[in-house]
Amino acid sequence: MRIIVAPDSFKGSVSALGVAEAMERGIHAVFPTAEVFKVPIADGGEGTVEALVAATGGQLRHTEVRGPLGSPVRAHWGVSGDGATAFIEMASASGLPLVPKDQRDPRLTSTYGTGQLMQAALDAGLRKLVIGIGGSATNDGGTGMARALGIRFLDAAGVDLPEGGGALARLAKIDLSGLDPRVAEASLLVACDVDNPLCGPRGASAVYGPQKGATPEIVAELDAALGVFARVAAEATGRDMATQSGAGAAGGLGAGLLFFTPASLRPGVAIVLETTGFDALVKDADLVITGEGRTDFQTAMGKAPVGVAAVAKRHGVPVLCLSGGLGEGADDVLAHGIDGLASIVPQPMALEDCMAQGAALLEAAAARVCRLLQVGRALR
Repeated sequence: MRIIVAPDSFKGSVSALGVAEAMERGIHAVFPTAEVFKVPIADGGEGTVEALVAATGGQLRHTEVRGPLGSPVRAHWGVSGDGATAFIEMASASGLPLVPKDQRDPRLTSTYGTGQLMQAALDAGLRKLVIGIGGSATNDGGTGMARALGIRFLDAAGVDLPEGGGALARLAKIDLSGLDPRVAEASLLVACDVDNPLCGPRGASAVYGPQKGATPEIVAELDAALGVFARVAAEATGRDMATQSGAGAAGGLGAGLLFFTPASLRPGVAIVLETTGFDALVKDADLVITGEGRTDFQTAMGKAPVGVAAVAKRHGVPVLCLSGGLGEGADDVLAHGIDGLASIVPQPMALEDCMAQGAALLEAAAARVCRLLQVGRALR
């Protein structure tokens, strides 16, 4: 039996590689002779840099940048094995875990540190950048990123606005004259795990603002502010990007990259799967097991397990998904190539305990589903 394990990380608990290793242990407890191939993946959020560095034989680098609330953060990024491509993960510089829960306010958080990572790659002589934009703490339309690259955002009096998405309600002019000229020379491929537009009921503020600390009133404030940003940015750049698929990713960082850089957006999991050569691995497999920390309605919008399933289905290979939790709309993924879902949590447990025991729970869950597979094989 040939089994591919291709999980995303269980964020805050187990890395993608750790998840794959735990799954492998569980499989071998039931099928000791099975060939198991581990392919840690990511969809543009946490773990994307590690997955791409591992797939290309590259190296990790570290740069001190400004975090979401302005405090210094030691962020990581990567360089491909051939030295030609920079891998950048905005979650490392501007991610939600970098902001304490009692300080989360997406009116104030900034993507400035992500722009500093882009600068570090340009300073290193790299002109091909792959940027993962999942897992943000921000809702600033990518204006912090753009500031780090030399763009100014001004109010009606010509005064620079403070950072954060809330201030964009007062945006009157964007000064592009200071933009780092190296940006125009670069090729930017953006790994994006969602297809949301910038504004509206499916926009950055409405869908993702609440998990970053936004109340319904703050969501409305931020959505209106991003509407102002979209209008002024379109006037400044001659580009209308607000309704583009993925513009609302990472609190509008997708839109900022489209407005101010020569970026193109692609599903993050597709980029990672291509880089790892997943298609060639899966074509001769008997089973694929994927997984993520939580499966819900957002997974079907293009997150890692659905991307894995899309490739597996081209070869007629069945796919199981093991998740830390199953939320509202989890069954939506069954229409997107995943054949079976299971939670790794066997009994009521506190979230903190689940996260602390993530690897052990994964191993046990993988063994449980393999025993069910044994039963299926025995049926006539």
